[in-house]
Amino acid sequence: MSERAIGIVMNGVTGRMGTNQHLVRSLLAVRAQGGLRARDGSVIVPEPVLVGRDERKLKALAAEHGLRAWTTDLDAALSDKANQVYFDSQVTSLRPAAILKAIAAGKAIYTEKPTATTLDEALGLCRAAKAAGIKNGVVQDKLWLPGLRKLKYLIDTGFFGRILSVRGEFGYWVFDGFSQPAQRPSWNYRAEEGGGIILDMFCHWQYVISNLFGTIRSVSALGATHLPKRVDEKGMPYDCTAEDSAYGTFELEGGVVCQFNSSWDVRVRRDDLFTMQVDGTRGSAVAGLRECRIQGEAMTPKPVWNPDLDSPIDYFADWAKVPTRQTFDNAFKAQWELFLLHLVQDDPFPWTLETGARGVQLAELALRSWKERRWIDIPDLGL
Repeated sequence: MSERAIGIVMNGVTGRMGTNQHLVRSLLAVRAQGGLRARDGSVIVPEPVLVGRDERKLKALAAEHGLRAWTTDLDAALSDKANQVYFDSQVTSLRPAAILKAIAAGKAIYTEKPTATTLDEALGLCRAAKAAGIKNGVVQDKLWLPGLRKLKYLIDTGFFGRILSVRGEFGYWVFDGFSQPAQRPSWNYRAEEGGGIILDMFCHWQYVISNLFGTIRSVSALGATHLPKRVDEKGMPYDCTAEDSAYGTFELEGGVVCQFNSSWDVRVRRDDLFTMQVDGTRGSAVAGLRECRIQGEAMTPKPVWNPDLDSPIDYFADWAKVPTRQTFDNAFKAQWELFLLHLVQDDPFPWTLETGARGVQLAELALRSWKERRWIDIPDLGL
C-alpha cells in the first residue's frame, strides 16, 4: 500500500480556530487514523507546514504536536514543490494577497471564509484560480454539523411537505473586557481590520440557505453596534467601528422566507449557540449543532390565546429527537477529507472560491441594505 504525502502550507493556524479545528481535529486527526484511503489503494497523508508571523508561537505549536516544518517565510514555503496545497486562516484582510501569491506559485487553494472583505477582491480570487487552472475550495463547515445533516435528511425524505419559512438564531454574550476578558479577538469589532458580524456570519448563512433551502433572491438587513466600547488584548479600551449584531431576512426563489438573527450581545436561552427552525405544511424541525427535534402534524397541539391563565400545553413536550444513527466526524475534518480526495482523484467538490464569493456578495449587499434601509436583489455573479 503506497503512501502519498501532501504538503499543506497552513498560514495563520496559531489562532484558536486554525489550531483546534483545522490542524488538530482535521489534518492531525487524519494522520492519526493512518491517512485517507484513495480509490487506487494509496493512502493520502497530509504533511502540515506551519506558517505565520510569530516565530515563538509557531515553534511552540510545532513542538506541541511533534511537527518539524514551520516558517515565517511564506515565499519559501510556497517555493517548495513538495507543498501542493495552500491553506489560509489568517484575518480576512490579509487573505486575498496571500491566496494570490499561492495561486501564482501553482498551489491548490483551500481557505477559510470570508475569502475577502469585498466582492471585487473575492471575484479576483475566483478569476485568478480559474486562469491558473488550479483546484480550490472554501471552508463551509456548518454543512457537516450533525444537527444540520439530520435536518438535510428530513428535507430529502419529504418530512416537511412544502417548506414555508426558516428562522435561525445565532450568538452568545461576548464579554466586553471591562469585567471579564473577552473570548473573541478585538479585530472582530474593528471594521478597518475586516471585522463585523455581517461579513463573518452572512457568509455562513449564504451557503447554509443555498445548500438546504434554495437560491436567495433578495435580502433585507439591519446591523447594530450594541456595545460601542470594548477592551483589547493589551487591556486597552477601544471604540468599536464594526457592527456586533445583525438581523437579516432573505427571500428565496420559490417563496420560502428565512430570518436569521446574529449577535455577540445575546444571552443564550435556547437549545444551542445556533438553532434553526424549519416550518413546513406537514411538520417542523429545530436543529442545533448536534441534535435535531421534530414535530409532525399529528403531534402538533392546538393552542388558544388566553393570557389570563397558565397554558395547559407544554410546548416542549411534543417534540421528538431525531435519532443519531451514524457516527458523525468533526465537520471541518469531513470537508478536509473531501477536498483531499478532490485533489488526488478529482472527486466532485462544489464548495469553491465561487461559492465563497457568493458569501461575500451577500454580506456586501446586506451592508448596503442596512445603509440604504431597503430590500436588495441578488444579481448573478457572471462567472
